[in-house]
Amino acid sequence: MYPAGKVIYSCHHSFPVVSSRLRSVFRLQRIQSHMMSSHADPEVLLEKVGRAGVITLNRPKVLNALNFTMIRQIYPQLKVCKKPFEHCFSSSRIKAGQKKAGHMIRLMDSVFLFVTLVLLHLQGVGLSVHGQFRVATEKTLFAMPETAIGLFPDVGGGYFLPRLQGKLGLFLALTGFRLKGRDVQRAGLATHFVESKKIQDLEEELVDMKSPSAEDVARVLDSYQEISTFSFVYRVFLSPPIRLFSSSSVEGIMQNLKADGSEFAKKQAETLSKMSPMSMKITYKQLKAGATLSLQEVLVMEYRLSQACMRGCDFYEGVRALLVDKDHNPKWNPSTLEEVSDHSVDQCFSSLGEKDLTF
Repeated sequence: MYPAGKVIYSCHHSFPVVSSRLRSVFRLQRIQSHMMSSHADPEVLLEKVGRAGVITLNRPKVLNALNFTMIRQIYPQLKVCKKPFEHCFSSSRIKAGQKKAGHMIRLMDSVFLFVTLVLLHLQGVGLSVHGQFRVATEKTLFAMPETAIGLFPDVGGGYFLPRLQGKLGLFLALTGFRLKGRDVQRAGLATHFVESKKIQDLEEELVDMKSPSAEDVARVLDSYQEISTFSFVYRVFLSPPIRLFSSSSVEGIMQNLKADGSEFAKKQAETLSKMSPMSMKITYKQLKAGATLSLQEVLVMEYRLSQACMRGCDFYEGVRALLVDKDHNPKWNPSTLEEVSDHSVDQCFSSLGEKDLTF
């Protein structure tokens, strides 16, 4: 079971100051009492700790995946602050769906607009990757597995993935490959790596800061930073094999992989053969377009894509095969890359007119 995800932010309002040790004890008692209660647990716990507001995501059994109700509770808390976040700790996993897509996307935009943002226990993406500071531990797991369920890398994936080195972002987006621990930082998805046993001390030091600047936060984070010269990402993904993902089409990538014949190439070709052909082509176009767009422009694009996926059939089939029936045998439609026309892909990116997302 994962611990409750946490968002800690500094507001303009002055709150009573509580000692670090007592704060930790009181918060732990409150969380434990909530988790052990016989009635339905609240999914979001809201607290005031010193000068900081604390939002605790309380759905550990589902890795703190945000649902529509949680988003509606969190978003107003961010809006009431009269100056930007100073600290933010998060371990949520987010996916956009038809009902909550617009609210989720606006939440991503709010996170991005805050100047100084610290995220700890980087388990998910939406409340993590758009922050100025992002802290990973050896327990961190990063993946964008959406093409396996007929979707696309959402929560701003079209913005941050094409900005990774080489074709690493495209590789992660198409294959859903999992990055762990230090590799998350080496790939550029986290800005710092801190051992999990030091996270509580780091959290307390950050919360105790009175009026921290970006430089102050960076100085504290750097003091906890663990340096390592070894990296699986640098050794494998940024070496020759990743060049196999340099092509003008998804079909070209598949041809590169099959022609190469290495174990790496065979494994990736096998993985891609299981993904939704429509999703892979949407994702390819999404990342190509997103490389030159602002985050808000990308979020508008992704809202359009979310609605297109809701109108299609692959998303429902992917969820059925992987999450409901769990037979892991989705029947994609179209079933091959060649059957997915450029026109059908382009339609997914079309304006929704009056129904388009606005900020």
